[in-house]
Amino acid sequence: MSRQLLNTLFVTTDGAYAKLDGDTVRVDADGKRLIQVPLLHLGSIVLFGAAAMSSQLMMRCATDGRAVTLLDYGGRFKARIVGPTSGNVLLRQAQYETHRDADRAREVARAMVAAKVRNVRQNLARASRECKEEEGALALRAAVADLDILLGELPAAENLDKVRGLEGRAAAVAFAVFGRLITRDKADFAFTVRTRRPPRDRVNALLSFAYTLLMLDCTAALEGVGLDPQFGFLHVLRPGRPALALDLMEEFRPVVAERMILSLINRRQIQPSHFEDRGQGAVYLNEEGRKLFLVEYQKRKQEEVTHPFLKEKTPMGLVPHLQARLLARHLRGDLPEYLPYVAGR
Repeated sequence: MSRQLLNTLFVTTDGAYAKLDGDTVRVDADGKRLIQVPLLHLGSIVLFGAAAMSSQLMMRCATDGRAVTLLDYGGRFKARIVGPTSGNVLLRQAQYETHRDADRAREVARAMVAAKVRNVRQNLARASRECKEEEGALALRAAVADLDILLGELPAAENLDKVRGLEGRAAAVAFAVFGRLITRDKADFAFTVRTRRPPRDRVNALLSFAYTLLMLDCTAALEGVGLDPQFGFLHVLRPGRPALALDLMEEFRPVVAERMILSLINRRQIQPSHFEDRGQGAVYLNEEGRKLFLVEYQKRKQEEVTHPFLKEKTPMGLVPHLQARLLARHLRGDLPEYLPYVAGR
């Protein structure tokens, strides 16, 4: 099995301590062993909140090329520990040169935005057909029509600012009707507006948590091919921001994060008891909620999809790695354009 399909160990228990035990990772809490996993089976380790790890384990992970990620209780990214930079220096040179070339950078960004809008459109179009409320169906169809207009405007966007503006408008359209995709327990999972820092309700808590996990996967995919995840095209460069990882994850927000969240709510797998208020209006998943979400997220990554370019079935969790490779091929000049991921119907 290739490294991209290896599991991630998520340590969510407060006060848990991960340490190296031979060629295994052992996690203890309150004097009891919680889990012991062979290192060979792990692609990365993610620590939440007050969970910690030994320096020996950290150095072993860095040596093996296994990333360690630190998140806060709500799943917000805090730090990522990796070993020495590897990969083809010529590929990174091509990446930086593409960023300096305004036309090429715009084309990569435009492809990613188009894929995101198409994937969102699929979600809304499907929901509009299944919606039993006339008002809701009309609102969803109107949103689909608005996205069609935006897709028509994208080819004429002459610079990156125009592309970013269209992406922002598409996101506003999608979030304006996102609450209508929730069909069960609408009082407990009401959604009106996207709030990030902090999330102000349960749906926003789920969105923030899912996006963080997706960003980590996209960062790992880019690093795996030797690209610099900090140096993107669509997102503006800022210190500490993984701009290229945020670029790549745009294609996957609708098909991985948002579909999964709606499924958890509409199937009543996630409950109000899985959340906690941390004061000042901040709502986050609690430990039980995080565990449930992580299990479902891993299941989603194992689901097979047909890749639109390769025409082969592959686990969803491998698709970001395939897209990173397609992006690398384009930046090197092996592909005339970047071919983004658009989910099958």
